[in-house]
Amino acid sequence: MLAYVGSLGIGLGVGVRYGLLRFRSPAPPLIALVGLLGMLAGEQAVSLLRARLAPPSTRDAAREGDPPGAGGR
Repeated sequence: MLAYVGSLGIGLGVGVRYGLLRFRSPAPPLIALVGLLGMLAGEQAVSLLRARLAPPSTRDAAREGDPPGAGGR
């Protein structure tokens, strides 16, 4: 959660500087946001596929770090 807050803070700081210096964003805002959304969706899809295609022994080993009573999923 701290990383999200830090990222938002840095982004706001850069945005304020751009506004004060009257710079335009390097990309149209809507296009940039749609591109970022696509990147995040692709990253999550790859992670999901890797988890689904992993052999059962690998998935079980990854769950060993789960807190007691977490139930895996």
